[in-house]
Amino acid sequence: MTVRIVDTADVAENATIGEGSSVWHLAQVREDAVLGRNCIVGRGAYVGTGVVMGDNCKVQNYALIYEPARLEDGVFVGPAAVFTNDHYPRSISPDGSLKLGDDWEAVGVTCRVGSSIGARAVCVAPVTIGRWAMVAAGSVVTKDVPDFALVAGVPARRIRWVGKAGIPLDAAGDGVWICQKTGDRYRESGDTLCEDMN
Repeated sequence: MTVRIVDTADVAENATIGEGSSVWHLAQVREDAVLGRNCIVGRGAYVGTGVVMGDNCKVQNYALIYEPARLEDGVFVGPAAVFTNDHYPRSISPDGSLKLGDDWEAVGVTCRVGSSIGARAVCVAPVTIGRWAMVAAGSVVTKDVPDFALVAGVPARRIRWVGKAGIPLDAAGDGVWICQKTGDRYRESGDTLCEDMN
């Protein structure tokens, strides 16, 4: 396996790009960023300084992943999605002087294993997107998303549960949910869903 970095991409010399990964046209991967194996960074995407991505992640065209974001294995970030990194963004201080890099404290977005962020969604840091959760296209996430939740809207709210296959689950009664594609069973307890091991 080899790493593919096209000639129009801008990848910092000290960024780490895992085997089998690809960085496409006009994408930028900043200093100290770490991409795992078999990752794809699409055209015009931005991966900020020190961002860490696990294996098998996809960052689609023009997505913006600002530091200190953390993406675990198998995370999908749709086209033009944005991860913010500042509680109270300002260009200038109260005295009118330009704010610099050390004038604020960066906060990040964390995406757990298998989670998916839809096209043009905005994740307002600090938030955590749970395991195998899905954020619908165009949503604005302002609070943590539980594992297996499908959230949508502005602000994003849970509208369904989804399984590992990414399709909405069907209720089977007594808090049990079933994936029609895989047959996997899940159990709901309060505001959480977990895999049913029974």
